Amino acid sequence: ITDIPTIRNITYQTWPVTYKDILSKEQLAYMLELIYSTEALTQQMTGERHHFLLACENSDAIAFADYSLLDPGIYKLHKLYALPEQQGKGMGKIFINHIISEIKKLNATALRLNVNRYNKARQFYEHLGFIVVGEEDIDIGSGYFMNDYVMEKKICEKFAG
Repeated sequence: ITDIPTIRNITYQTWPVTYKDILSKEQLAYMLELIYSTEALTQQMTGERHHFLLACENSDAIAFADYSLLDPGIYKLHKLYALPEQQGKGMGKIFINHIISEIKKLNATALRLNVNRYNKARQFYEHLGFIVVGEEDIDIGSGYFMNDYVMEKKICEKFAG
């Protein structure tokens, strides 16, 4: 909870750069308030049991990730953002590997995520072994939609017997 201002700061530096060619300014502002208000983040951390991770360099926060249990054996990566000047330095891969290591201990079989269909991050996730397993058009209110690919990386297979 005490890191919410830091998470918001990273988000407000990252989202305008990441989504400037994908979302209108109005939708961007709407989504930031919907997902990243102090109240929304508090609910995600407490009521929805999301696990937030924060990366720091020289005591400065540079990136964060957020994941939670989606279904038995399946975890969802909800958020993964690094400050624009930190992108391409391997922080995303470190987060993904750490999350996979943690959820393996919990008998996870897959890590799933949604990525906007026009977000360049799709190639990053494919490079790490995620594959597109579906598409979703999510109505987030006020006439806005999230048009996403659902991607998944298998963690391990459970064997019967």
